[in-house]
This record gives sequence, structure tokens and C-alpha cells, in this order.
Amino acid sequence: MSGQDKLPNFKAMSELRYQIRKFIRFSENAARKAGIEPQQHQLLLALRGLPDEARPTIGVLAERMQLQHHSTVELIDRLVDRGFLCRLRDTDDKRRVLVKLTHAGEKFLQKLSLHHLEELQVAGPTFVKVLNSLIKDSRMTALESLDPDVTHKPRKDTNHG
Repeated sequence: MSGQDKLPNFKAMSELRYQIRKFIRFSENAARKAGIEPQQHQLLLALRGLPDEARPTIGVLAERMQLQHHSTVELIDRLVDRGFLCRLRDTDDKRRVLVKLTHAGEKFLQKLSLHHLEELQVAGPTFVKVLNSLIKDSRMTALESLDPDVTHKPRKDTNHG
């Protein structure tokens, strides 16, 4: 097997990156058209989609958004001002502030998310095709690194004893 055969599938990786970027661009434009900044939309989605065991604290949201704490506070402030979020004291720890979607925030996010799901109906099959190709390639590369002859060995028939 030549060194070329072990190279990553750059075309598939590039296509995946392109499809992700197209969807992100769509999402940013859809958020702006709905009257909200893309990061504000992302924060609403991050909050609504938190795992059940996660507490909706500013720190948790900052991590989910991959932002600094103070940047997350600014986003939350703007969303509170718009009536999409509210802050509450944690009943378990009064020092901790929790963030909650308001009814208006929930309705807004639902409408915008439905628009995103429509786009994913169109873009999704390409995402899946490219991602499956990359997963298949990476599995083969991993198998070949353990046994370079894995693709050349005849399969043993396990049905006969």
C-alpha cells in the first residue's frame, strides 16, 4: 500500500467543511432576518438544548457557546432586554444565577428552529453522505494500521465449522 492510500480523504473533508459553512451561513442569515444576532440565536438554542442534567448557569452556557464568561453575560443581558430570557436564583445555591427561556423566547426559538429544520431537510442528505464516507475511510485507515493486509486477505467463511 502506498503512502498516498493512507492520506485523509481531503475531498470529503473539504466537502464536509463546505456544507457546514453553508449551513452556518444560512443560520446566521435566518437569525438576522428574524431580527436577532446569530450568537443570540445560538445561545437560545444552547439553553433550550441543554442536557437534562446540566444546570442552566452562565458558566455552563459559556462553555456550550465556547465564549468567555463576560461575553456570555452580555448576550444574556441583551436577550433579557428583549424579553426572551429571565434570570432566577438557584434554589439549591442562592449564589448561583440560572437562566431560563421566557414564553416569548420559546416561541421565537421554535419558529426559527422550524425554518432551520426545513433547510436541514435539503442539506441533510449531503451531510450524511459525506460524513459516512469520512467515517468509513477512517475505520479502514484504523484497521489497516493494525493489519496492512486487511483489505487484501480473503474473508474466512464462519458459517462452516
